[in-house]
Amino acid sequence: MSLPILSTFIFSFVLLFIFRKVAKRINLVDKPNARKLHTGAIPLVGGVSIYTAIFLASALYLDKSFADWLFLFCGAVLIVIGVLDDKFDISFKVRLFVQAGISLAMIFAANISLESLGSIAGNVPVSLPDWVSYAVTVVAVIGAINAFNMVDGIDGLLGGLASVTFAALAFMFYQDGNTGLALNCLMFIAALVPYVLLNLGIPLGQRFKVFMGDAGSMLIGFTVVWFLIRGSQPEHSTTINPVTALWFIALPLMDMATIMVRRVRKGQSPFQPDREHLHHICQRIGLSSRMTLVFICSLASIFAAIGVFGELYAISETTMFIAFLVLFTVYFSTISHIFRITSKVRALLGKLPLSEETA
Repeated sequence: MSLPILSTFIFSFVLLFIFRKVAKRINLVDKPNARKLHTGAIPLVGGVSIYTAIFLASALYLDKSFADWLFLFCGAVLIVIGVLDDKFDISFKVRLFVQAGISLAMIFAANISLESLGSIAGNVPVSLPDWVSYAVTVVAVIGAINAFNMVDGIDGLLGGLASVTFAALAFMFYQDGNTGLALNCLMFIAALVPYVLLNLGIPLGQRFKVFMGDAGSMLIGFTVVWFLIRGSQPEHSTTINPVTALWFIALPLMDMATIMVRRVRKGQSPFQPDREHLHHICQRIGLSSRMTLVFICSLASIFAAIGVFGELYAISETTMFIAFLVLFTVYFSTISHIFRITSKVRALLGKLPLSEETA
């Protein structure tokens, strides 16, 4: 397993330097604005580099089924649409249309869909009728893609959260004896590491900084949901229970759901960008960008570990599902009142209110 992983890492590292030069020539860069507070024009090549590295390593080392080729094709489509979005800022309706098309290709060409929700309501598995399964799968794919797209707000965060999910999946696949899918997940981590390092300015500084771009965030979201469905559905594998998938992507999922509800309450489009995500809130209450990264990734790791623990010790799916609903309720309530809560905490600690301190 080590050669494909090492090769993926090297391909990703080299390609980042090649593509960043190309990006500057064609102006595929991210420039600062009211929402984006970075300095300078940053090449948007993380996603292109990661996909190309995975494609090359897969072509060289892996035996590929029709489903694997379909995944690579769908990934290529998402990369192209993402690059066009990064370059020309296309309508979110176009992106949704393409994401829905990718979902349908996954369902009807590869027969990969959410057919079972597991035993979340007792000892009897909840199986979905075909048409419900198709609709739920489309929603799940679009939801996962946009959940990971929305968390891409500070350096290292998207790569960190994706690595947590891929690591949890790789561990469970390996435990189940499915070394092929475990290797696939580890290859994605290997492709992500060079990006995260350059994104954080390690070790070459800000001069070589790169961003993931919508191409990368959509690819990662799609890849995550692809492996989650393949690992949790009886038609393909029973490596994890369907409810465990919720724990593996708990933080991106809860952040997306919470922010969309808040936008709708304000009479805004749920897809309208803003600065009210968890990482923005962490920074507004005083955490630095690096502290925010460590805090959120640590939280995501804890949630993924709970999912792994539930699998290893065969905890009831109903119990795990109820626990997730409780977690989401607590998260939603906390985020909805976060500034009131932090103001009271700061008052108890004898500190100035946040508004006075920042003024």
